[in-house]
Parts: sequence; C-alpha cells; structure tokens
Amino acid sequence: MSEPLVLLPGLMCDARLFLPQILALGATRPVTVAPVTGGERVEEIASALIPHLPPRFALAGLSMGGIVAMEILRRAPERVARLALMDTDPLAESPEAAAWREPLIAKARAGQLEAAVAAVLRPDHLAPGPQRFEVLDTLREMAATLGPEVFVRQMRALQRRRDQQTALSGYKGPALVLCGAHDTMCPRTRHELMAELMAGATLEVVEEAGHLPTLEAPEAVTAALARWLSVTA
Repeated sequence: MSEPLVLLPGLMCDARLFLPQILALGATRPVTVAPVTGGERVEEIASALIPHLPPRFALAGLSMGGIVAMEILRRAPERVARLALMDTDPLAESPEAAAWREPLIAKARAGQLEAAVAAVLRPDHLAPGPQRFEVLDTLREMAATLGPEVFVRQMRALQRRRDQQTALSGYKGPALVLCGAHDTMCPRTRHELMAELMAGATLEVVEEAGHLPTLEAPEAVTAALARWLSVTA
C-alpha cells in the first residue's frame, strides 16, 4: 500500500484547508489531517503529534503546518518518507515579527478574533480576483470553529519557533517545495532557500495562487502533490 499521507494545516485552519486534496488523493492512500493546535511551542505541538502518526509516512504542511512539519522532521527524520512544504518559512521569528503579534493576541483575548485573524491573513496575501473572498470566508469559518484560545497558542508558537535550516539540509528523501506566486507573507525567496537546502527537492510555483493555494488553485496543488507522491523514495 502507498505510504499514508499526513497533512498539517496552517494558522487557524482545519481539514477544510485540504478538502480538494483529501477527496482526490484519499482514493489511493490513507490521508490524515493532524491539528497543529496542541501547544504554545512548535516543539510541544510536534511532540504531541508524533506518537499518533504512522510508523512511516508522507508529510505535507502548509504555512504554520509546514513549520510543524519541519520540527517533526528534526525530531523523527527516519519516519518521514517524503516531505512537502507549502507557503511556509524555515527561519526563526524575527523580534519585529514577534512584537507585531502581541496586539493581535490582545485582540483575540478581548473577543475580536475575526479582526485578529483578518490582520494576519489579508486579501493581498492571496491571488487577485473574486475567489480570494470565498477563500477568506472559509478561513473565517475555520477560525471561528477553533476559537481564540487556539489563536493565542498558535501565535505564541510562531513567536518562539526555531530556525530549521539544519534539519532541512540533512533531508535526502523526495521533497516538494510549493508556493503561490502571489504569496507576500511567505515569499518565493524563502521557498527557493528551502529547495536549495534539500538535495533533489522540486520547487513549484503556482501562478494563480497566493498564501492558501490548496483552496485558491486546488487542481494545480493536487497535481503537484500527486507527482511528489509518485517519486520513488
């Protein structure tokens, strides 16, 4: 049987972020969406997930999910058969970015979760066109389901995240690095860096997408993931 696929969603997202990919790829392999909500440090989130994951699996993460995926790789490299990182960042949080998150945490705690989430992912982080507002509506629905406590924990985890370049440079399995061309939150240069760090990694840029390509350009992302899954490990 093909390796199980583990998907890790981004900030304030759940399985709905990957619904098109689950429907397409789940026909040929087990697919799990693991929540990245269980701690105020990326290390805590990864530690909580690892015992519940298959012995060996394909791992794909988007945005914050990609950050957690890199920590899982650092902690359990022998279990990651292949790795896909989408619209994410391998670098540690800068002091300026960490400080920027503080008033958003205060907003969420004050009952203004929707405004806090809207400040993190703005329309200009997505590809232009009317579909961006449908994607943002889905994000609002996911965020409302998860609630303000999850938002605070995830923001704290992002503030405290470590640099993962060393973990990536030691990875030799099939690797996909994918980003939306219009992603101004995690720009193409960061993805070029990740692809350079991993021997044999493939870089794919989705021209019609921004920060959430799984929803903005689902067919293109599904096709890229299918190609990655077909590479001999």
